[in-house]
Amino acid sequence: MTAGRPLTGRRGAALLVLLGAVLTVGGALVFEHVLGYVPCKLCLTERVPYYLAIPLAGLAVAAPERLARLALGLAALVLLYGAGLGTYHAGAEWGFWPGPSDCGGGSGPNPGAVGDFLDALKATRVVNCTTAAWRFLGISLAGWNAVIAAALASLAGMAALSRAGSRR
Repeated sequence: MTAGRPLTGRRGAALLVLLGAVLTVGGALVFEHVLGYVPCKLCLTERVPYYLAIPLAGLAVAAPERLARLALGLAALVLLYGAGLGTYHAGAEWGFWPGPSDCGGGSGPNPGAVGDFLDALKATRVVNCTTAAWRFLGISLAGWNAVIAAALASLAGMAALSRAGSRR
């Protein structure tokens, strides 16, 4: 990237993917640590594609053309997987199919001694993957995750496949 050149085309798309992924993970962390929503196992798993897409999109912003296209393509694939995870989770919340049998994460203090174990159990909240903790416009966080991941995957994929700006 040269000085004074705006971030358009592939680099602009990479920057939007980077920003979208950072804001999505940041929003999930705010819901968890500020608002007190305890994520289930699937919620935590749904963050992983964003953790992979963030450095890939960052690389695509600064990398030469060929490497940027590869990084955006990989980001598109992991975000598409994330959209699938979100769809699966939202479908389990709506009862379209069963959720994972081992889903039921918890949050609470970590007991240091056996005597503290019962007290820790009282403070632990178990979260079921098939119960939506919060909805906006009738769509759960898992559903919004599916929408956002699909949109970011589309943006990254189109930018990776675009011939605009490529050297011939």
